[in-house]
Amino acid sequence: MRDQPSHLPPPEDVLEIGAPDQFAALAHPLRQRLLFALGHRPATVSQLAAQLDAKKGNVAHHLKVLREAGLVHIAETRQVRGGTEQYHQRTARRMVVAEPQAAGTAAMFAAIAQELDRSPVEPHLTLRHLRLSPAKARELGETLAGLVDEAEEDAEDQPVHGMLVALYQQTPPTGTTDITGTTGTTGSA
Repeated sequence: MRDQPSHLPPPEDVLEIGAPDQFAALAHPLRQRLLFALGHRPATVSQLAAQLDAKKGNVAHHLKVLREAGLVHIAETRQVRGGTEQYHQRTARRMVVAEPQAAGTAAMFAAIAQELDRSPVEPHLTLRHLRLSPAKARELGETLAGLVDEAEEDAEDQPVHGMLVALYQQTPPTGTTDITGTTGTTGSA
């Protein structure tokens, strides 16, 4: 297996995800794994197939879907032994969901759930509900974004870890019974 070329341009820093085809592309676990694998350097179909223990045809198909969605691009092509070798690269180091939509988010969560299920170590998964003022919610969101942005990576021989961070405001229920048995409309959570 050949090493990737060292003179490829780096990917953009952040890509906002918002188009339906992008959500659809992120909805398959192998495409999630391909994006993780391409997180540090470009790779060929053969390199990715070997790394992910997948068939070349499957890898090529899923890379095409990611390319068409603008999540991956061909960074370089080289002629080798009468054929063309293409190096695929993520279009961005980090992907941010601009305006989450139910169908796309559900598809992404399903793919991530499969990744959690495949994890060789026990994943950390926490769901917590907090009552926060808008100012405190904004501050917490900025803190979480900072932690993600500033996380330093170890050497390339270390395992890849996925991270999904979400902070959202629940829609307050209307006309429901609360925990004390009182019925009526609620204020902000």
